[in-house]
Amino acid sequence: MAWFILLLAGLLEIGFTTAMRYPGVFTQVVPTAIFLAFSLLSFVMLAVASETIPLGTSYAVWTGIGAAGTVIVGIFWYGEPATAVRLLFLTSLIGSIIGLKLVS
Repeated sequence: MAWFILLLAGLLEIGFTTAMRYPGVFTQVVPTAIFLAFSLLSFVMLAVASETIPLGTSYAVWTGIGAAGTVIVGIFWYGEPATAVRLLFLTSLIGSIIGLKLVS
């Protein structure tokens, strides 16, 4: 169950990092509320998962899911470049996340 909670925490991290891209995220109520809700839920779920999963592992997986997901959102949603080298490192990051799960 802790790994599922950690996965959700990582997905919520993708939500709050993506919300930072919207105009008015810190000057208008609705975008700011969306950012705060996603970030608060993400941090709470990370804390809950860290009660079972070692802290270093849970933090690395959480940031890895968030980073990889944010890169993918950037590529598909914002038209950011998807160069071979960028995709290679993204694949390496995802492989590292899987590796941490397998050895934990």
